[in-house]
Amino acid sequence: MTATLVLRNVARHFGGVPAVDGISIEVPAGQVTGLIGPNGAGKTTVVNLITGLLHLTKGEVLLDGKDVSREDAPALARAGVARTFQNIRLVPDASVLDNVVVGFHRHEKSGLWANLLGLPAARAESRALLQRAFELLERFEMTALAEHRAGGLSYGHQRRIEMMRALATNPRLLLLDEPVAGMNDNEAASLASIFRTVAADGVAVLLIEHNMRFVMSLCSHLYVLASGRLIAEGEPAAVGRDPKVVEAYLGA
Repeated sequence: MTATLVLRNVARHFGGVPAVDGISIEVPAGQVTGLIGPNGAGKTTVVNLITGLLHLTKGEVLLDGKDVSREDAPALARAGVARTFQNIRLVPDASVLDNVVVGFHRHEKSGLWANLLGLPAARAESRALLQRAFELLERFEMTALAEHRAGGLSYGHQRRIEMMRALATNPRLLLLDEPVAGMNDNEAASLASIFRTVAADGVAVLLIEHNMRFVMSLCSHLYVLASGRLIAEGEPAAVGRDPKVVEAYLGA
């Protein structure tokens, strides 16, 4: 099976100091792959390199076998790369529904004039996008909050809105940067079930997360970063027993 995402010897230096130092990972479609490590390990830098927010110092990023190392963030979004952020980025004064609908606009076929004139094709497409948005709201158990102001909801609900918006782009690759931070075990378990179904639909999912119970229950394969370098990879149970991993998290 060819991986959707492949990093080959990827590095990023800041002022000559390596934040990420020659890592190689693969993220296949149809499963959740984990990228873990202590604070400052370089995990978010990796996500920023994949999504074009940062440029590589060396190495390659391949998406379905195509080198996208030099592509910028908008081009990668059009290619099917979606992400969530550690710091939630919503339109706080807009409704939950409007925040989700924003994610569908990349697939909108009707032009500006068709929408302004309210042509039948544009109206039909708008109805279809709203239907798809409500399907996501139902999937995330937020239908009752559709018209609520997004910025007035709880942290956990705002996290869900951001995930729905990412899924609305119909991604081939979904990057989740600490999606259950601040959530309790029940909330995290509910999201784990959703992420499994997303992967089962053929999406490649890369999860960056500190909640180890969540990671171990969800991921098929783990990569572990420490000080910008990969120190371990493999099945979650084996990685959890690796002395290098234990030392990175708990100290010698």
